[in-house]
Amino acid sequence: MADGRLNLHERYRIHTLSAAGLSLRAIACQLDRAPSTISRELRRNRVGRSYQAERARVLSESRRSRASARPRIDALHLRRIEALLPTTGALDRSHARPAKPAANGSVGTSTPISAAVASCSVTCAENDASSVAADGAMGRGQLRNRRSMHDRPRVVERRTGIGDWEVDTLYGRGKAVIVTMTERRSRLHLLARSPDRKADNVARAIIQPLGRMVRVVHTLTADNSKEFAGRRAIETVLQADFYFADACAAWQRGSNENANGLTRHYLPCKLNFATVSDRRLRWIEVRLNTRQRETLAFRTPLDVFAREARTVANQS
Repeated sequence: MADGRLNLHERYRIHTLSAAGLSLRAIACQLDRAPSTISRELRRNRVGRSYQAERARVLSESRRSRASARPRIDALHLRRIEALLPTTGALDRSHARPAKPAANGSVGTSTPISAAVASCSVTCAENDASSVAADGAMGRGQLRNRRSMHDRPRVVERRTGIGDWEVDTLYGRGKAVIVTMTERRSRLHLLARSPDRKADNVARAIIQPLGRMVRVVHTLTADNSKEFAGRRAIETVLQADFYFADACAAWQRGSNENANGLTRHYLPCKLNFATVSDRRLRWIEVRLNTRQRETLAFRTPLDVFAREARTVANQS
């Protein structure tokens, strides 16, 4: 999925597609953007009921200019924030918690501290999407007889227990890919390396870590990439059901997409993943799974997963 601000060409396409009566999701799919991006663009930059590309660009740039003039974090608050960050660096702890005191109007999660931390990462979502598109053999939307995520048990959406996983692949420089697996309830994030995008190798990369915990693997949900064509083998070995999200709908695997963004702090797209050792992957897992998450009431994914797993074991 494309990343960054909308450009003028995209705004002209939004104008044309919107005038043709396409829905927000249809426009988003055409532009490889999130529907929320299209909705926000039309809401903010429409004049009355009319949306014009040039006018939208002027409004957007004017708003950015005003935002850049806002006061930044003063030295006192910056020192308070830095004191909350561990000595190993801000990337090992979510920046949302130090910024929590926003309730009293001092510092918020949308202040420059977020931008400072975000600037340390390498955003590779666009690279991943273009890499897949360039590889015809691994194109999206070509899998046959795939089971839609809309057929998953409703309990999966409620996140009431562990065992439902979202999977994806990250691309770097070279053939090797990193397979990512995120548990929906706990947000536990696992990593495995595959020598290439071939379906059998990707299937092995998924089976190897999850095969050691089959009691807490009930469903898996992936995108439509053909590297997941080995789903039958995965289902058989893990005794789990494999589902696929809709095309152009990365938000349907939101937990995994978010975790992938955090993973990119450590595995930038310019890196050749063939050179990444298993020990390095385990180190990254520890960093991600022992950091507190606001969505988990500031518990860690490892803590939540371990507690849930003990409950499952006691019930067996």
